[in-house]
Parts: sequence; C-alpha cells; structure tokens
Amino acid sequence: MGNVSQKPQQNTTPTPQQLQLQDSSSTTFTCQICIEPVTLPNTKFNNNNLCTHPLICTDCIIKYIQVKLQDNVSDIKCPALDCHHSLDPLSCRPKITHQLFDKWCDVLCDSAVLGLDRVYCPDRECSALVINECGGGSKLKRCVCPNCKKPFCFRCKVPWHAGYRCNEIGEIRDQNDAAFGVLSERNKWMRCPGCRHCVERVEGCPFVLCR
Repeated sequence: MGNVSQKPQQNTTPTPQQLQLQDSSSTTFTCQICIEPVTLPNTKFNNNNLCTHPLICTDCIIKYIQVKLQDNVSDIKCPALDCHHSLDPLSCRPKITHQLFDKWCDVLCDSAVLGLDRVYCPDRECSALVINECGGGSKLKRCVCPNCKKPFCFRCKVPWHAGYRCNEIGEIRDQNDAAFGVLSERNKWMRCPGCRHCVERVEGCPFVLCR
C-alpha cells in the first residue's frame, strides 16, 4: 500500500500589494468629457453632496466653469447627463483659483442686480454701486450714497443740485450758485416757469403772481 503525501495548501489571502493593485483598478474611470482614464479619489468631484459624479474629473469641471463665466453665466448647471443641479460655488472654491472664484462672485452679483435701476456714486473717491430696490426709477431724484453719505441725483447721476432741476444744472456756475440752491431748497422756494426767478408763497391761495 503506497504512501499518500499531502501537498501544502496555497495561501489564498491576498497580500497588501495585491489589495492595492485591486483597489487602484477598481477606482479608475473614464471621464465623460475628456475621455481620459482618471483615478479616484483625488479627482472625485463632489457638488456639496447635491450630486456626486465620478464620471467627470475635476480638471474638466474647472474648464467648464471657466467657459461658463466667460459667457457671464451665473447659474452654472452640473455638466453630468440627466442632472439638473446647479454647481455650488463654495463647494467648488477649493478646486478653482482665487481669480476664478472672484470672477464667479462678480457674475453672481451682476445677475442679482440685473433689471434693477443702479448707478455709481458720482464722487470719484467713492464710486460705490447704488441700487434702487424700491422701484420708481423715473421719479427718484435725490439719493444719499450709503457708502460716503453724500447726496446725489439718481436721475442725472451728478452730485445733488439743490434748488435746481435736472435740466437746470448747467446754470450752477460757482459755489455761490450752489449755496443759493441749497437755501432755496431749504426754504421751499419755487422758480417761476417764465423768468426762472425764485418765488416764495407767504400766504393765500396756491396761485402766485410773479413780480
């Protein structure tokens, strides 16, 4: 009767090197935009947990944002197929440059005030953006800049011409004319539509006869 020799069992437990190779192969995908093989997790795009698309690499997302901002698009939609979420700027901030993020903020601000009456403060040392959020732009005249606190005319976009109408600001020749305009506005003097002299109604009916 022959002897039976037992062969040693092979170790089927994968080594750490084999696990690393398997993990590397399982986390490699092809980007839908650039059609290039990409390895996770460093290139995984996460849109503030709104949508996670490992089939799009971060480099393509950055280029996609650049193109949209060049077209002044503020609400940038996710480029993934069948996804209707918008990209979150704060979520994309760590992935993009500071200049690109600042550009995104500027486009968002412009889109927020689009359609609203807006002017820049006529004071050269200020030049702050002033927005008419209350409406009535055709009637709005005297306005105070929230930044430098100086009054200006919202309609003709010049420093406030006290006592003068918008079509009369050419009559302000020096500081004396400006001071007289402030005095007439304070005393509520009105100008005669014929001779343009200031008239004050002391008493009586609202009909005034200019001298």
